[in-house]
Amino acid sequence: MAQVAATAFIHAPLDRVYALAKDVEAFPSFMPDVESIRVLQRDGSRTVTEWVGVVKGRPVRWVEDDDWDDARHVCTFRQREGDFTRYEGAWTFAAVDQGTETTLVVDFELELPLAGALLSNLLKVLVRKNLESMLGAMRSRLEGTAEAPRESDTSRGADDGPVRAVAGGAGPGSPKK
Repeated sequence: MAQVAATAFIHAPLDRVYALAKDVEAFPSFMPDVESIRVLQRDGSRTVTEWVGVVKGRPVRWVEDDDWDDARHVCTFRQREGDFTRYEGAWTFAAVDQGTETTLVVDFELELPLAGALLSNLLKVLVRKNLESMLGAMRSRLEGTAEAPRESDTSRGADDGPVRAVAGGAGPGSPKK
């Protein structure tokens, strides 16, 4: 199993950032790597969502359980079925000076016959870039900028925040969705 994480600073209040994250049906309209999302079930703070993403031009499909904790501003998610062998993680939101810091951490496994360490590392890079793209798209939408999401920005600039990535090794607690 592998774990990847990405963090972004967004110049917007915590409640606005969190509300946009919960509006998953809107993601395809501003996230280029998300082809479609359909809410299959909504029960209080729990949703079941069907995702179709695009990685290197290929569709990736899964259905996940999302548990939204509005008091703590955290979403935990776990794949029910889909292309990954395992896909789960957490999305956290915290109010910080002049905005919100949001972090996505994903633990995943994709069983590929005859896949070695090289393909495993490539998959980590692709998943990390997808997380960074999602967070960058949210930042652009909330900050009203037209810039395309950047792949990896490691320092906070004067007019935008970072999208930092951390790739971890296998196993729980290694360095996260």
